[in-house]
Amino acid sequence: MKSFPEIINLSIIITIFVFTMMLLVEYVNVITHGKWQEDLQNSKVGQILLGVILGAVPGCLGAFTVVSLYSHGVVSFGALVATMIATSGDEAYVMFSLFPLKAILITIIISVIGFVTGYLTDKFYKKQNLLIKPEVHGFELHSEDACDCFSLTLIKQQLINITFPRALLIGILVVFLLLLITNQIAPDEEGWIKITLGISTAFGLFVVSTVPDHFLEKHLWQHVLKKHLLRIFLWTFGTLIFLHFLQNYLNINAWIQSNYFVVLVIAVLIGIIPESGPHLIFVTLFAAGTIPFSILLASSIVQDGHGTLPLLAVSSKGFVVLKLINVLVGFSIGLTALLLGF
Repeated sequence: MKSFPEIINLSIIITIFVFTMMLLVEYVNVITHGKWQEDLQNSKVGQILLGVILGAVPGCLGAFTVVSLYSHGVVSFGALVATMIATSGDEAYVMFSLFPLKAILITIIISVIGFVTGYLTDKFYKKQNLLIKPEVHGFELHSEDACDCFSLTLIKQQLINITFPRALLIGILVVFLLLLITNQIAPDEEGWIKITLGISTAFGLFVVSTVPDHFLEKHLWQHVLKKHLLRIFLWTFGTLIFLHFLQNYLNINAWIQSNYFVVLVIAVLIGIIPESGPHLIFVTLFAAGTIPFSILLASSIVQDGHGTLPLLAVSSKGFVVLKLINVLVGFSIGLTALLLGF
C-alpha cells in the first residue's frame, strides 16, 4: 500500500520522465527536420518491433517512452498495443529474481504475442485517428526551425536575457535533478533506473538551456509543457490516489478462489488497473506453486504496470481501446493455455 508521499513521489517521477522524453523527440525532430520521424513512420513493422523491445525492458521507462512517441505521432497505435503487451512493469524484476528461467520464457512469449497483436491492430483497426486529438498528435514545424542549437554566443546571450519560460523549465529540471541526487526522489528505485532518470533529466536541462528562444517557446513551452505536463501529472496523481483508496477498502487477496477459471478471470480484470502492485499477487502465487503458468501469462499480457498512466492524459479513448484489446488477447491466450494444461 503506497503512502501519500510515495504517490506524490511516483507522480513526479513519471511526469518528469515522460516530459523529458517529449523534449527529446521534439528536439530530434527539429534537428533532423523530421527525417527520422518519416523513416520510422514508413515502417510499421519497425515501429512495432521498437515497441516490443522497449516494452520487454523491465520497469516502465520503455513503456513511457513509447507513449511519448505515440503522442507525437511517431509510432502507431499498434506499436503502443505491442509495447503494453510486452511489458510487465516493475513486476518483471520480481519474476526475474524468483524464477529467472520462466521469467525469460514469459518475456519471450508476451513479446511475440505483442508483436503479432500490434501488427494485426494496425492492419485491421482503421480508425486510429479518432483516438487522439489532432492538436495533440504530431509535431509542429515552422519556417524558423533551423535550430542553431550550439552557438555559445547565442546561448550566453539567451541566458543573460533569460525569458520566463526558459527560467521556469530550467528551474523544474534543476530541482528534480537535485532531489534525485539527494535521494529525495526515487530513493528505493534500482540503480540503473535512477541513472536513466538522471541522464534524461540532464539532457532535458541541456536542451532547455541551449535551444533558441523560438524553439523553446513554440515547441517546448507551448507544445510540450502547456499541452502535456500538467495533464500528465494530474491524471497520474489522480489515478494513483483513486487506486490507493480503492485498495485500502478492497482486499484483493480475498478475491483469490480455488477455481482456476475464476482466478484467471480475476487476474485479467486486475490487469486492467494501471498500477504496479496487484500483479504481484499472481507472481507470488505462481512462485509458490499455487496457480498454473497460464494464469500468470494472462496477467502478464493484460497488465502493464504504470506504463499506461501517461496515456490517460494523452488519449483516454486510446487507453480504453488498448485495454479492451489486451483483455481479449490475455483472456484468450490464458484460457487456451489453461485448457491445454499449462
